[in-house]
Amino acid sequence: MTDDEQNTRDAGERPTITGERADWIGTLAKHRHFLRFTTRDLTDEQARRPTTASELCLGGLIKHVTEVERAWGNFILNGPSSMPDFTAMTDADWARRADGFRLLPEETLTGVLADYAEVARRTDELVVTLPDLDVSWPLPKAPWSEPGAQWSARQVLMHIVSETAQHAGHADIIRESLDGAKSMG
Repeated sequence: MTDDEQNTRDAGERPTITGERADWIGTLAKHRHFLRFTTRDLTDEQARRPTTASELCLGGLIKHVTEVERAWGNFILNGPSSMPDFTAMTDADWARRADGFRLLPEETLTGVLADYAEVARRTDELVVTLPDLDVSWPLPKAPWSEPGAQWSARQVLMHIVSETAQHAGHADIIRESLDGAKSMG
């Protein structure tokens, strides 16, 4: 690190990010924006309302994407021990997990959006500061994980981008079904 880079970091400013890391941050920012945009001008009640054949609601999607991003950030830093063993979960565990897809009565859209923003900042900081995007860990135990597979930090970031983009699309459909508003078009 050069003296100028160290001085910038000492001053509390983020160094200029270029290349692959800038691409990760930019792509995540784009998809996060589209997901958050679907909740513009909504009340908590509207954010709780499922509007399609699915039970998904906009507030629940924000909660879910937040939790997924948080969990995978922990995985990048600490490996599979930071995540549950999904193969050993009880019915009660699965029921609690289902609440992660709902905006519960005591929760607010403002609150879940603030939590999402904090998790996004943490992930972006990981992208900037992680010494090696090739560091890898065995995947956590889950019915959907390939036995013995490992993911690098780069693969985890790819998964976070995919998950965010997929759920931004779900959110757009839910919002259009709610009141006709669209993210694009």
